[in-house]
Amino acid sequence: MPGSEKGGSPPYRVFETRQFVYDLARLGSAAQKRLETKLRQHVYPILSENPHCGPNIKRLKNWEPPTWRYRIGDWRFFYEIDNGQRIVFMTVADHRKAAYR
Repeated sequence: MPGSEKGGSPPYRVFETRQFVYDLARLGSAAQKRLETKLRQHVYPILSENPHCGPNIKRLKNWEPPTWRYRIGDWRFFYEIDNGQRIVFMTVADHRKAAYR
């Protein structure tokens, strides 16, 4: 049973929104491939265990709905959490220069 080996809750599921997939496609082939690999092999496993805190995770103040960001170098990946359904929705991917406008 998932999550039972630690005696905790089942892991969160991670979903990519259409906007997020579109944003990744705009990054350019070299950056896109590198970042997608990093997301799937490193970031998504972390978010599925605990999307609320960890290295490179920060909750954004005064954002509605409540939004978190994951930082990979100069790139920012924004997500929302549905705790009831245990789902992480990846919503936006952007370069840090344009991410907070």
